[in-house]
Amino acid sequence: MSQFPPEIQGDKLTPPHHPGLGLMRVTEAAALAAGRWMGLDAATEADHAAQDAMAAAINLLPLQGKVISGEEGRLHDHFPLDSGASVGTGLGPVMDVELNAIDGAGLVSEGMPGAISVAALSNVGTMWQPGPAIYLEKLVVDREVAEALGPEAMDAPPAWTLALIARHKGKDVRDLVVFVLKRKRHEKLIEEIRRAGARVFLREGGDVAGALMAGYEGGEVDVLMGTGGAAEGLAAACAVKVMGGQILARIAPQSDDERQACKEAGLDTKVILTAEDMVQGESVYFCATGITDSVILDGVHYHGDLVTTNTLALRSETGTRRIIKTEHRLK
Repeated sequence: MSQFPPEIQGDKLTPPHHPGLGLMRVTEAAALAAGRWMGLDAATEADHAAQDAMAAAINLLPLQGKVISGEEGRLHDHFPLDSGASVGTGLGPVMDVELNAIDGAGLVSEGMPGAISVAALSNVGTMWQPGPAIYLEKLVVDREVAEALGPEAMDAPPAWTLALIARHKGKDVRDLVVFVLKRKRHEKLIEEIRRAGARVFLREGGDVAGALMAGYEGGEVDVLMGTGGAAEGLAAACAVKVMGGQILARIAPQSDDERQACKEAGLDTKVILTAEDMVQGESVYFCATGITDSVILDGVHYHGDLVTTNTLALRSETGTRRIIKTEHRLK
């Protein structure tokens, strides 16, 4: 009699290669590098350290990857993982890659909660390419509301959208929690959300983390609203799609230069994108590792020569959602 259960006997004994688990080591490497900079008021240095660690880790993975959207446009700086960079060993599957070594570098710099490191993979040609678009207007909900959220919500008053979400969640509007980045451009939005009666979860950074909280069914955040990074929006779309939620997004230039660049690239700023538009197909992998403690993930914790990390790993093909705590011995 076999010592293995029936589902993994025979030709299923050797499991197929799982790129998502390799991806976990990539976000862990970035988080471990970033964690040493927590509270040191050095956001740029933390970003560079995390990017270098992430680049070194992903280049050990057996894949032929290309970074779809880096952060050079928003941060006005260059990193090893800029848009178009080739990653992986050059052997293995050809894949689209989206990486954010630190989602919330300012949070790391100030020792505040909510910073994470994220990475996503999908089959080549399946990720939407933002090109010169740096910012997106976004709306993110979980699977309870996903089917009810249509493109009209992007132009509707916040009170209308919040009433729709509350109805499908079986809540009062006053019970809803709305994640919004604390930015001057969001002052009117925040005022309208509060006037509608919903509660606002303000954070200085962490756009992808906000989308994860909003897309995580049964979580503490019901919806993300507002404008944030395009690269972050693409990474968020990968996670939200796997979790069965929905993201609506539209290019939202924040300067005349960005607007002109989008026009020259043929990008339509009126088109409303969905999760399926932003990442197609069913071979989608997403990982996020906490850098500082957050609602979803613990941050990097140091215990002498032992360091612990906490990672969320998502895979669309199987619908699995893993929360993994890892111990790293430094000596």
